[in-house]
Amino acid sequence: MAESLEQTDKQYLWHPFTQMKDWVEHDQLIIERGDGVYLFDTKGNKYIDGISSLWVNVHGHSHQKLNQAIKKQLDKISHTTLLGLGSTPSIELAKKLVEITPKGLDKVFYSDSGSTAVEIALKISFQYQQQIGQTKKKKFITLANAYHGDTIGSVSVGGIDLFHKIYKPLLFKSIKVQPDAKAIEAVMKKHHNQVAAIIMEPLIQGAAGMILLPKGLLKKVRRLCNKYNILMIVDEVATGFGRTGKMFACEHENVSPDIMCLAKGITGGYLPLAATLTTKKIYNAFLGEHDDLKTFFHGHTYTGNPLACAAALANLEIFKKEKTMQRLQPKIKLLQKELKKFKKLKNIKEIRQLGFMVGIKLKGYPANERTGHKIILEARKRGAILRPLGDVIVLMPPLGIGLGDLKKLITITYDSIAAAASQ
Repeated sequence: MAESLEQTDKQYLWHPFTQMKDWVEHDQLIIERGDGVYLFDTKGNKYIDGISSLWVNVHGHSHQKLNQAIKKQLDKISHTTLLGLGSTPSIELAKKLVEITPKGLDKVFYSDSGSTAVEIALKISFQYQQQIGQTKKKKFITLANAYHGDTIGSVSVGGIDLFHKIYKPLLFKSIKVQPDAKAIEAVMKKHHNQVAAIIMEPLIQGAAGMILLPKGLLKKVRRLCNKYNILMIVDEVATGFGRTGKMFACEHENVSPDIMCLAKGITGGYLPLAATLTTKKIYNAFLGEHDDLKTFFHGHTYTGNPLACAAALANLEIFKKEKTMQRLQPKIKLLQKELKKFKKLKNIKEIRQLGFMVGIKLKGYPANERTGHKIILEARKRGAILRPLGDVIVLMPPLGIGLGDLKKLITITYDSIAAAASQ
């Protein structure tokens, strides 16, 4: 059966971020089920989910409380539109999100992915400036090496040529700046009359290879935005819901942005859902008579989907009842301690860590050798699923992983990197 499924996959599927020529020429893994931090393939082999199924799984797979919440909502209704109607789970979740996010974020606009959350943030900030009379404010500042998603707007404020260069003729121009407070202020001073907003990932740039930003930069950008009358958009798609050791990365520097983008861990890794939160001040600029045409003309068919919102509510309840953030702290310390041992390996250039987000940068390998890919194949042999970002091996297990499984994952990662070095 596994072979038949694999053949069917290769015949019909087009996988994301995947060179399909390579895919069809090699044996591939097909995941059949999950339990806790483990994934099981169609042959019955089990693997630690070392990347939280692409950074989304929080409490583990097949968590009973999440399963039950979705089943309970399914018995009521699986979907109803938010265009002209309300729905119970979406209302309850909006209130919860406002309660747990930084002060001043009082309104919630739902969508389906991190990319769409960013698109919404860009469109809201642009339209806001137009509607308050700042009609020259049409540009965006974004950081070098930024990644904010794959839709046209989010790619326009991205800065990774590998992903974005081919699409340049389709994009609007943004102002790229290095993640340095002096450089950012220089750009703001020069262009503030033309800039609607700055968008940035807080503290760490995920898809760029877990690049840590300078300490205090987030807070300095907040002050600069106030000084130059520029909106601050913070992309917490990857960092939100506990990944950095706090519920949201902004909390590390006590920053309240004007707009915050959330996705990935919002449903515990169960269903697609995203949210763009903003202030009442911004929201109020969209209020008026129908003839004023101030409405935010944006939406998605599955916006605020009740099943996804029910999962998100259960996710937040698990955070509270299982004391996820408190129990995470010793795991972060263990990770810090164990990662120091990786310095013994000759093929490691740098260890990047923020909470439960880790990037292990390799050194000395040509890109065409695909050393990162070789390492993840070694990890599979040893019972773990990893995924590289070029020459950076990412470690980002579910927050609910036990200390024993975390040690096992770290050992597998170490041994896999060592094995690749000897090849």
